[in-house]
Amino acid sequence: MRNTILKATLMAAMASVCGGEAIAADYKKNPFTLVYDGAISKNEPGKVNIHPVSYKLNGLDIAANVYTPANYDPKKAYPSIVVAHPNGGVKEQVAGLYAQRLAEQGYITITADAAYQGASAGQPRSVDKPASRIEDIHGMADFITQYAGVDGKRLGLLGICGGGGYSLAAAETDKRFKSLATVSMFNSGRVRRNGYADSQLDTLEQRLQQASAARAKEAAGGEILYSGDANLTDEQIAKLPFDLYRQGYEYYWKTHAHPNSTFKYTTSSLLDLMRFDATQQIDLIRQPLLMIAGSKADSLYMTEDAFAKATGTQDKELFKIDGATHIETYWVPRYVDTAIDKLSGFYARTL
Repeated sequence: MRNTILKATLMAAMASVCGGEAIAADYKKNPFTLVYDGAISKNEPGKVNIHPVSYKLNGLDIAANVYTPANYDPKKAYPSIVVAHPNGGVKEQVAGLYAQRLAEQGYITITADAAYQGASAGQPRSVDKPASRIEDIHGMADFITQYAGVDGKRLGLLGICGGGGYSLAAAETDKRFKSLATVSMFNSGRVRRNGYADSQLDTLEQRLQQASAARAKEAAGGEILYSGDANLTDEQIAKLPFDLYRQGYEYYWKTHAHPNSTFKYTTSSLLDLMRFDATQQIDLIRQPLLMIAGSKADSLYMTEDAFAKATGTQDKELFKIDGATHIETYWVPRYVDTAIDKLSGFYARTL
């Protein structure tokens, strides 16, 4: 059913999303299956280039894209930025957009599919455990600091949505990252535990029981159970209670759909997710910190909460993009431009 919907939506010439019109991207028309506006379609001398790579992380093959700046010379020393993708996202979507745009500013950037997700290896599929997602970020740092031309002493980190929450956790202890930024940070543990906007506190115990039962079934060799995936009609999407979910379905299922991207995650992952919080030990972040979020994002409360708790660094800024919602920071040109301008100044100063 999902494949049918995906095929149909990708064939649509135009799709209404986020209060405007967005051309539906077709991953089949890009040789690197990129689905963002202005994506590289071929590597050319003197321009930003993309390099699909693969490396091992704890025995698993990780699929990643490295972006090199215009006139890249492997004998020179460039600052570098690791870009962590949103929950359910893949490297060909918003993480790739930001990685490419930062490469245009002179950085070598990397974004990788999380282990067990996207084009990366790992069984069962769609495991979404915080420890693994944090390890993915450490792994990208391992790889990119050995890449030709990278100055390992000038390494930055950018996390988007769920990748933002995991980036906070990674940077607490990984001091290879000299500065850290987030865009539309999503605290996965808080949301899985309490519900979005803390709307499911009364069902916490019930959901933990379901996750425990799913883990028991897996251990007994039974069916792998999943949460988070749904086939929704346009009418059902319109009735969802939060902008993030309404616009998220439009983005991931229609205008920027990619076959490796999915909302689903193993139900047993909730055992790990629900005891995690992106703000635990956040005072260990001593690096410069920039947190970007849309002023109209219904996820803004998570960025504001984390920013207030990040007391270990005095070099920190909360920057709100006027008028933007959470998903609009992923693709709306004027909001992306604003974010990139802010990020460029931040990394130029801190790297």
